Amino acid sequence: MIESCDVLVIGAGPAGLAAARAAAAHGVEVVLVDMQARAGGQVWRHDVRKPERSPARQRFAQLRALPNLRWLGQAQVVAASPGEVLLEEAGLARRMRFGALVLATGARELLLPFPGWTLPGVTGAGGLQALAKQGWPIAGKRVLIAGSGPLLLAAAATARAHGAEVLGIYEQAPPAQLARFAARLWRWPAKLAQAVALRARLAAVPYRGGSWIRAAHGDECVREVELETPAGRRRVAVDQLAVGYGLVPNTELATQLGCALDHATAHACVRVDANLATSVAGIFAAGEACGIGGVDCARIEGAMAGHAAAGALDAARALRPQRRRARAFAELLPRHFALCQAVRDAATPRTLVCRCEDVSLAQLDVHRDWRAAKLATRCGMGSCQGRICGAALAELRGFVATASPLASTPAALAHSARPPVFPTRLASLAGLSYPPAASVQESGSQT
Repeated sequence: MIESCDVLVIGAGPAGLAAARAAAAHGVEVVLVDMQARAGGQVWRHDVRKPERSPARQRFAQLRALPNLRWLGQAQVVAASPGEVLLEEAGLARRMRFGALVLATGARELLLPFPGWTLPGVTGAGGLQALAKQGWPIAGKRVLIAGSGPLLLAAAATARAHGAEVLGIYEQAPPAQLARFAARLWRWPAKLAQAVALRARLAAVPYRGGSWIRAAHGDECVREVELETPAGRRRVAVDQLAVGYGLVPNTELATQLGCALDHATAHACVRVDANLATSVAGIFAAGEACGIGGVDCARIEGAMAGHAAAGALDAARALRPQRRRARAFAELLPRHFALCQAVRDAATPRTLVCRCEDVSLAQLDVHRDWRAAKLATRCGMGSCQGRICGAALAELRGFVATASPLASTPAALAHSARPPVFPTRLASLAGLSYPPAASVQESGSQT
Protein backbone atom coordinates (compact mmCIF):
# COMPACT_ATOMS: atom_id res chain seq x y z
CA MET A 1 0.00 0.00 0.00
CA ILE A 2 1.48 3.35 -1.08
CA GLU A 3 0.03 6.55 0.33
CA SER A 4 1.16 10.16 0.18
CA CYS A 5 0.89 13.46 1.99
CA ASP A 6 2.33 16.95 1.76
CA VAL A 7 3.84 17.00 5.26
CA LEU A 8 4.63 13.96 7.37
CA VAL A 9 5.28 14.52 11.09
CA ILE A 10 7.02 11.73 13.01
CA GLY A 11 6.31 11.95 16.73
CA ALA A 12 3.22 13.27 18.53
CA GLY A 13 4.80 14.84 21.59
CA PRO A 14 4.75 18.61 22.21
CA ALA A 15 6.96 19.32 19.18
CA GLY A 16 5.07 17.00 16.84
CA LEU A 17 1.64 18.28 17.85
CA ALA A 18 2.77 21.87 17.33
CA ALA A 19 4.32 21.00 13.97
CA ALA A 20 1.20 19.21 12.73
CA ARG A 21 -1.04 22.10 13.75
CA ALA A 22 1.21 24.74 12.18
CA ALA A 23 1.53 22.85 8.88
CA ALA A 24 -2.19 22.06 8.70
CA ALA A 25 -3.02 25.75 9.20
CA HIS A 26 -1.67 26.38 5.69
CA GLY A 27 -4.09 23.94 4.06
CA VAL A 28 -1.61 21.19 3.19
CA GLU A 29 -2.31 17.50 3.76
CA VAL A 30 -0.64 16.42 7.01
CA VAL A 31 -0.09 12.95 8.46
CA LEU A 32 0.92 12.65 12.13
CA VAL A 33 2.56 9.37 13.20
CA ASP A 34 3.42 8.06 16.67
CA MET A 35 4.26 4.71 18.25
CA GLN A 36 1.79 5.25 21.09
CA ALA A 37 -1.96 4.79 20.80
CA ARG A 38 -2.54 8.33 22.12
CA ALA A 39 -0.77 11.57 21.34
CA GLY A 40 1.38 13.28 23.94
CA GLY A 41 4.79 11.68 23.62
CA GLN A 42 6.74 10.85 26.76
CA VAL A 43 6.32 14.16 28.56
CA TRP A 44 2.54 14.32 27.98
CA ARG A 45 1.95 10.58 28.11
CA HIS A 46 -1.67 9.57 28.68
CA ASP A 47 -2.36 8.76 32.34
CA VAL A 48 -4.87 5.92 32.60
CA ARG A 49 -5.69 6.81 36.22
CA LYS A 50 -5.80 10.58 35.77
CA PRO A 51 -6.66 11.17 32.08
CA GLU A 52 -8.03 14.65 32.71
CA ARG A 53 -4.55 15.94 33.56
CA SER A 54 -3.00 15.40 30.12
CA PRO A 55 -2.10 18.71 28.41
CA ALA A 56 -2.24 16.86 25.09
CA ARG A 57 -5.98 16.08 25.23
CA GLN A 58 -7.36 19.43 24.10
CA ARG A 59 -4.57 20.06 21.60
CA PHE A 60 -5.07 16.67 20.00
CA ALA A 61 -8.87 17.04 19.90
CA GLN A 62 -8.44 20.28 17.98
CA LEU A 63 -6.10 18.58 15.54
CA ARG A 64 -8.42 15.63 14.94
CA ALA A 65 -11.14 18.07 13.94
CA LEU A 66 -9.05 19.37 11.03
CA PRO A 67 -10.14 17.84 7.69
CA ASN A 68 -6.61 17.94 6.25
CA LEU A 69 -4.93 15.98 9.04
CA ARG A 70 -4.68 12.21 9.45
CA TRP A 71 -3.59 10.46 12.64
CA LEU A 72 -1.70 7.16 12.62
CA GLY A 73 -1.33 5.90 16.18
CA GLN A 74 0.54 2.74 17.22
CA ALA A 75 2.55 3.09 14.03
CA GLN A 76 6.32 2.84 13.96
CA VAL A 77 8.86 3.72 11.30
CA VAL A 78 10.60 0.63 9.97
CA ALA A 79 12.84 2.37 7.46
CA ALA A 80 13.19 5.76 5.81
CA SER A 81 14.73 7.41 2.78
CA PRO A 82 14.29 10.97 1.47
CA GLY A 83 10.74 11.19 0.12
CA GLU A 84 9.37 7.96 1.64
CA VAL A 85 9.08 5.99 4.85
CA LEU A 86 8.00 2.43 5.52
CA LEU A 87 5.59 2.22 8.45
CA GLU A 88 4.17 -0.68 10.40
CA GLU A 89 0.69 -0.12 11.82
CA ALA A 90 -1.57 -2.76 13.37
CA GLY A 91 0.73 -5.46 11.98
CA LEU A 92 0.49 -4.12 8.43
CA ALA A 93 3.22 -2.43 6.41
CA ARG A 94 2.42 0.79 4.56
CA ARG A 95 4.63 3.05 2.50
CA MET A 96 4.12 6.78 2.96
CA ARG A 97 5.50 9.28 0.48
CA PHE A 98 5.84 12.88 1.56
CA GLY A 99 6.70 16.31 0.22
CA ALA A 100 8.29 17.42 3.48
CA LEU A 101 9.10 15.64 6.72
CA VAL A 102 9.27 16.93 10.31
CA LEU A 103 11.29 14.82 12.73
CA ALA A 104 9.89 15.30 16.24
CA THR A 105 11.40 12.09 17.58
CA GLY A 106 12.08 13.38 21.10
CA ALA A 107 14.58 11.89 23.51
CA ARG A 108 15.20 8.98 25.82
CA GLU A 109 16.67 8.77 29.31
CA LEU A 110 20.36 8.58 29.98
CA LEU A 111 20.88 5.57 32.25
CA LEU A 112 24.34 5.05 33.73
CA PRO A 113 25.30 1.65 35.14
CA PHE A 114 26.09 1.00 38.80
CA PRO A 115 26.17 -2.24 40.81
CA GLY A 116 22.61 -3.53 41.06
CA TRP A 117 21.08 -1.34 38.34
CA THR A 118 19.65 -4.41 36.57
CA LEU A 119 17.64 -5.57 39.61
CA PRO A 120 13.85 -5.69 39.20
CA GLY A 121 12.42 -2.55 40.76
CA VAL A 122 15.17 -0.29 39.41
CA THR A 123 14.01 1.99 36.57
CA GLY A 124 14.79 5.33 35.06
CA ALA A 125 13.13 8.42 36.55
CA GLY A 126 11.15 8.92 33.36
CA GLY A 127 10.55 5.18 33.22
CA LEU A 128 8.86 5.36 36.61
CA GLN A 129 6.58 8.11 35.29
CA ALA A 130 5.65 6.04 32.26
CA LEU A 131 4.92 2.95 34.34
CA ALA A 132 2.77 4.86 36.83
CA LYS A 133 0.78 6.56 34.08
CA GLN A 134 0.20 3.23 32.37
CA GLY A 135 -1.35 1.83 35.52
CA TRP A 136 1.54 0.03 37.16
CA PRO A 137 0.73 -0.09 40.91
CA ILE A 138 3.07 2.02 43.04
CA ALA A 139 0.58 3.14 45.72
CA GLY A 140 2.09 2.59 49.17
CA LYS A 141 5.53 1.67 47.83
CA ARG A 142 8.68 3.28 49.22
CA VAL A 143 10.26 5.04 46.24
CA LEU A 144 13.65 6.75 46.12
CA ILE A 145 14.49 9.01 43.19
CA ALA A 146 18.05 9.92 42.22
CA GLY A 147 20.13 11.20 39.34
CA SER A 148 20.29 14.69 37.90
CA GLY A 149 18.13 17.41 36.40
CA PRO A 150 14.59 18.80 36.65
CA LEU A 151 13.09 15.46 35.57
CA LEU A 152 13.67 14.15 39.09
CA LEU A 153 11.12 16.59 40.53
CA ALA A 154 8.57 15.70 37.86
CA ALA A 155 9.08 11.98 38.51
CA ALA A 156 8.64 12.50 42.25
CA ALA A 157 5.44 14.49 41.71
CA THR A 158 4.01 11.74 39.49
CA ALA A 159 4.93 9.03 42.00
CA ARG A 160 3.27 10.93 44.88
CA ALA A 161 0.16 11.64 42.80
CA HIS A 162 -0.18 7.87 42.32
CA GLY A 163 0.11 7.11 46.03
CA ALA A 164 3.80 6.28 46.43
CA GLU A 165 5.79 7.21 49.52
CA VAL A 166 8.69 9.21 48.08
CA LEU A 167 11.59 8.80 50.49
CA GLY A 168 13.75 11.49 48.94
CA ILE A 169 15.15 13.11 45.81
CA TYR A 170 18.94 12.80 45.51
CA GLU A 171 20.54 15.16 43.00
CA GLN A 172 24.22 14.68 42.11
CA ALA A 173 24.81 18.38 41.40
CA PRO A 174 26.28 20.19 44.43
CA PRO A 175 23.96 22.45 46.48
CA ALA A 176 25.91 25.59 45.45
CA GLN A 177 25.41 24.74 41.80
CA LEU A 178 21.68 24.21 42.36
CA ALA A 179 21.47 27.58 44.09
CA ARG A 180 23.13 29.29 41.12
CA PHE A 181 20.66 27.64 38.77
CA ALA A 182 17.70 28.79 40.88
CA ALA A 183 19.10 32.32 40.98
CA ARG A 184 19.00 32.50 37.15
CA LEU A 185 15.34 31.49 36.82
CA TRP A 186 14.03 35.06 37.29
CA ARG A 187 14.72 35.60 33.57
CA TRP A 188 12.02 33.01 32.80
CA PRO A 189 9.07 33.80 35.13
CA ALA A 190 6.95 30.92 33.85
CA LYS A 191 9.75 28.44 34.57
CA LEU A 192 10.28 29.93 38.01
CA ALA A 193 6.58 29.67 38.84
CA GLN A 194 6.51 26.08 37.61
CA ALA A 195 9.54 25.16 39.73
CA VAL A 196 8.10 26.83 42.85
CA ALA A 197 4.74 25.10 42.41
CA LEU A 198 6.38 21.73 41.88
CA ARG A 199 8.62 22.10 44.91
CA ALA A 200 5.63 23.19 47.02
CA ARG A 201 3.83 19.97 46.09
CA LEU A 202 6.90 18.07 47.26
CA ALA A 203 7.54 20.13 50.40
CA ALA A 204 7.49 17.03 52.61
CA VAL A 205 10.01 15.20 50.41
CA PRO A 206 13.72 15.68 51.23
CA TYR A 207 15.74 17.13 48.33
CA ARG A 208 19.48 16.59 48.70
CA GLY A 209 22.23 17.95 46.46
CA GLY A 210 25.69 16.47 46.07
CA SER A 211 24.29 12.94 46.45
CA TRP A 212 24.30 9.94 44.13
CA ILE A 213 23.69 6.19 43.97
CA ARG A 214 26.65 3.93 44.63
CA ALA A 215 24.80 0.61 44.46
CA ALA A 216 21.45 -1.13 44.73
CA HIS A 217 21.11 -4.34 46.73
CA GLY A 218 18.52 -7.10 46.75
CA ASP A 219 17.78 -10.68 45.83
CA GLU A 220 14.82 -11.10 43.49
CA CYS A 221 14.24 -7.33 43.48
CA VAL A 222 15.77 -4.16 44.90
CA ARG A 223 15.62 -3.99 48.70
CA GLU A 224 18.17 -1.39 49.67
CA VAL A 225 20.03 1.55 48.13
CA GLU A 226 23.55 2.66 48.97
CA LEU A 227 23.90 6.44 48.73
CA GLU A 228 26.87 8.78 48.77
CA THR A 229 25.89 12.09 50.41
CA PRO A 230 27.75 15.16 51.80
CA ALA A 231 27.16 13.66 55.26
CA GLY A 232 28.73 10.34 54.27
CA ARG A 233 27.59 7.01 52.91
CA ARG A 234 24.20 5.70 53.97
CA ARG A 235 21.79 2.85 53.19
CA VAL A 236 18.04 3.22 52.67
CA ALA A 237 15.44 0.45 52.48
CA VAL A 238 13.27 0.84 49.36
CA ASP A 239 10.66 -0.93 47.24
CA GLN A 240 11.45 1.02 44.10
CA LEU A 241 14.47 2.98 42.84
CA ALA A 242 14.25 5.44 39.95
CA VAL A 243 17.52 6.86 38.59
CA GLY A 244 17.92 9.17 35.60
CA TYR A 245 20.79 11.38 34.46
CA GLY A 246 19.02 13.57 31.93
CA LEU A 247 18.02 12.89 28.34
CA VAL A 248 19.63 11.85 25.07
CA PRO A 249 18.26 12.99 21.66
CA ASN A 250 16.75 10.28 19.46
CA THR A 251 18.67 10.64 16.21
CA GLU A 252 18.45 7.15 14.69
CA LEU A 253 15.81 8.09 12.10
CA ALA A 254 17.62 11.31 11.18
CA THR A 255 20.85 9.35 10.71
CA GLN A 256 19.11 6.81 8.50
CA LEU A 257 17.85 9.67 6.34
CA GLY A 258 21.39 11.01 5.98
CA CYS A 259 20.86 14.16 8.09
CA ALA A 260 24.05 15.65 9.51
CA LEU A 261 24.49 15.52 13.28
CA ASP A 262 26.09 17.98 15.65
CA HIS A 263 28.71 16.18 17.77
CA ALA A 264 29.63 19.16 19.96
CA THR A 265 28.53 17.24 23.07
CA ALA A 266 28.81 13.61 24.18
CA HIS A 267 25.36 12.89 22.75
CA ALA A 268 24.84 14.06 19.18
CA CYS A 269 21.75 15.96 18.06
CA VAL A 270 20.35 16.79 14.63
CA ARG A 271 22.02 19.79 13.00
CA VAL A 272 19.50 22.37 11.78
CA ASP A 273 19.59 25.89 10.34
CA ALA A 274 17.67 28.97 11.49
CA ASN A 275 14.44 27.58 9.97
CA LEU A 276 15.03 24.11 11.50
CA ALA A 277 15.89 22.57 8.12
CA THR A 278 18.32 19.66 8.29
CA SER A 279 21.14 19.02 5.82
CA VAL A 280 18.73 16.98 3.67
CA ALA A 281 16.32 18.99 1.50
CA GLY A 282 12.70 18.81 2.62
CA ILE A 283 13.49 17.37 6.05
CA PHE A 284 13.10 19.44 9.22
CA ALA A 285 13.66 18.63 12.88
CA ALA A 286 12.25 20.08 16.09
CA GLY A 287 12.35 19.64 19.84
CA GLU A 288 14.67 17.33 21.76
CA ALA A 289 16.08 15.79 18.56
CA CYS A 290 17.81 19.16 18.02
CA GLY A 291 19.20 19.17 21.57
CA ILE A 292 17.52 18.84 24.94
CA GLY A 293 15.46 21.98 25.53
CA GLY A 294 12.26 21.09 27.38
CA VAL A 295 8.57 21.39 26.59
CA ASP A 296 8.44 25.12 25.87
CA CYS A 297 11.31 24.93 23.43
CA ALA A 298 9.81 21.84 21.76
CA ARG A 299 6.48 23.57 21.18
CA ILE A 300 8.09 26.65 19.63
CA GLU A 301 10.42 24.64 17.42
CA GLY A 302 7.58 22.32 16.42
CA ALA A 303 5.53 25.28 15.21
CA MET A 304 8.55 26.68 13.35
CA ALA A 305 9.27 23.37 11.64
CA GLY A 306 5.60 22.90 10.73
CA HIS A 307 5.39 26.34 9.12
CA ALA A 308 8.66 25.81 7.26
CA ALA A 309 7.64 22.33 6.05
CA ALA A 310 4.43 23.82 4.64
CA GLY A 311 6.45 26.49 2.82
CA ALA A 312 5.42 29.36 5.12
CA LEU A 313 8.91 30.62 5.91
CA ASP A 314 7.78 34.05 7.10
CA ALA A 315 5.68 32.41 9.82
CA ALA A 316 8.66 30.29 10.83
CA ARG A 317 11.01 33.30 10.96
CA ALA A 318 8.59 35.19 13.18
CA LEU A 319 9.15 32.60 15.93
CA ARG A 320 12.94 32.88 15.98
CA PRO A 321 13.09 35.32 18.94
CA GLN A 322 10.95 32.96 21.04
CA ARG A 323 13.18 30.06 20.10
CA ARG A 324 16.33 31.94 21.07
CA ARG A 325 14.84 32.72 24.48
CA ALA A 326 13.76 29.10 25.04
CA ARG A 327 17.15 27.76 23.95
CA ALA A 328 18.89 30.19 26.31
CA PHE A 329 17.13 28.49 29.21
CA ALA A 330 18.03 25.07 27.84
CA GLU A 331 21.70 26.05 27.82
CA LEU A 332 21.60 26.45 31.60
CA LEU A 333 20.91 22.77 32.18
CA PRO A 334 24.21 21.19 31.03
CA ARG A 335 26.17 23.90 32.88
CA HIS A 336 24.40 23.53 36.23
CA PHE A 337 23.66 19.80 36.12
CA ALA A 338 26.95 18.57 34.64
CA LEU A 339 27.71 15.05 35.86
CA CYS A 340 30.48 14.66 38.41
CA GLN A 341 33.16 12.05 37.77
CA ALA A 342 32.10 10.05 40.84
CA VAL A 343 28.78 9.21 39.11
CA ARG A 344 30.66 7.78 36.14
CA ASP A 345 33.00 5.89 38.45
CA ALA A 346 30.15 4.10 40.23
CA ALA A 347 30.29 1.24 37.70
CA THR A 348 32.79 -1.45 38.71
CA PRO A 349 34.59 -3.77 36.25
CA ARG A 350 31.97 -6.47 36.95
CA THR A 351 28.99 -4.14 36.37
CA LEU A 352 26.94 -5.02 33.30
CA VAL A 353 26.81 -2.21 30.76
CA CYS A 354 24.98 -4.01 27.95
CA ARG A 355 22.07 -5.78 29.60
CA CYS A 356 20.79 -7.31 26.38
CA GLU A 357 24.02 -9.23 25.71
CA ASP A 358 25.37 -9.48 29.31
CA VAL A 359 28.55 -7.51 28.62
CA SER A 360 30.44 -6.11 31.60
CA LEU A 361 32.54 -2.94 31.81
CA ALA A 362 35.70 -5.03 32.13
CA GLN A 363 34.93 -6.76 28.81
CA LEU A 364 34.51 -3.36 27.13
CA ASP A 365 37.53 -1.63 28.64
CA VAL A 366 39.94 -3.75 26.63
CA HIS A 367 38.65 -2.19 23.38
CA ARG A 368 39.60 1.21 22.02
CA ASP A 369 36.23 2.24 20.57
CA TRP A 370 32.60 1.27 19.96
CA ARG A 371 33.37 -0.54 16.70
CA ALA A 372 35.95 -2.83 18.27
CA ALA A 373 33.79 -3.48 21.34
CA LYS A 374 30.76 -4.30 19.23
CA LEU A 375 32.61 -6.71 16.96
CA ALA A 376 34.13 -8.60 19.89
CA THR A 377 31.32 -8.60 22.47
CA ARG A 378 28.02 -7.98 20.60
CA CYS A 379 27.52 -4.95 22.85
CA GLY A 380 24.66 -2.91 21.43
CA MET A 381 23.35 -5.72 19.22
CA GLY A 382 20.45 -6.75 21.47
CA SER A 383 16.82 -5.70 21.41
CA CYS A 384 17.48 -2.09 22.45
CA GLN A 385 19.95 -1.77 19.54
CA GLY A 386 22.48 0.10 21.64
CA ARG A 387 20.17 2.87 22.77
CA ILE A 388 20.97 2.25 26.45
CA CYS A 389 24.55 0.96 26.46
CA GLY A 390 25.61 3.21 23.58
CA ALA A 391 24.63 6.36 25.45
CA ALA A 392 26.18 5.02 28.66
CA LEU A 393 29.51 4.30 26.97
CA ALA A 394 29.54 7.76 25.41
CA GLU A 395 29.46 9.15 28.96
CA LEU A 396 31.72 6.59 30.60
CA ARG A 397 34.39 6.14 27.94
CA GLY A 398 33.69 8.64 25.17
CA PHE A 399 32.72 5.91 22.69
CA VAL A 400 30.72 7.10 19.67
CA ALA A 401 27.95 4.57 19.13
CA THR A 402 27.01 3.58 15.58
CA ALA A 403 24.44 1.14 14.27
CA SER A 404 27.01 -0.73 12.21
CA PRO A 405 30.18 -2.16 13.77
CA LEU A 406 31.86 -1.82 10.37
CA ALA A 407 31.29 1.93 9.99
CA SER A 408 34.67 3.56 10.45
CA THR A 409 34.90 6.54 8.08
CA PRO A 410 33.01 9.83 8.61
CA ALA A 411 30.92 9.16 5.50
CA ALA A 412 30.08 5.66 6.66
CA LEU A 413 29.20 6.90 10.14
CA ALA A 414 26.69 9.31 8.60
CA HIS A 415 24.80 6.44 6.98
CA SER A 416 25.40 3.71 9.56
CA ALA A 417 21.85 3.59 10.99
CA ARG A 418 20.43 0.70 9.03
CA PRO A 419 16.80 -0.41 8.97
CA PRO A 420 14.79 -1.40 10.84
CA VAL A 421 14.70 1.61 13.16
CA PHE A 422 12.93 -0.57 15.74
CA PRO A 423 12.45 -4.36 15.91
CA THR A 424 9.71 -5.30 13.49
CA ARG A 425 8.05 -8.23 11.73
CA LEU A 426 9.71 -9.99 8.82
CA ALA A 427 6.52 -9.46 6.82
CA SER A 428 7.01 -5.70 7.09
CA LEU A 429 10.66 -5.96 6.06
CA ALA A 430 9.60 -7.86 2.95
CA GLY A 431 8.41 -4.56 1.46
CA LEU A 432 11.65 -2.79 2.26
CA SER A 433 13.33 -0.99 -0.62
CA TYR A 434 15.83 1.03 1.48
CA PRO A 435 18.62 1.96 1.30
CA PRO A 436 19.02 2.59 -2.45
CA ALA A 437 22.23 1.04 -3.71
CA ALA A 438 23.50 4.39 -5.04
CA SER A 439 23.08 5.98 -1.62
CA VAL A 440 25.20 3.32 0.07
CA GLN A 441 27.93 3.49 -2.60
CA GLU A 442 28.11 7.29 -2.47
CA SER A 443 28.37 7.25 1.33
CA GLY A 444 31.40 5.00 1.28
CA SER A 445 29.64 2.57 3.65
CA GLN A 446 31.30 -0.79 4.19
CA THR A 447 28.07 -2.44 5.35
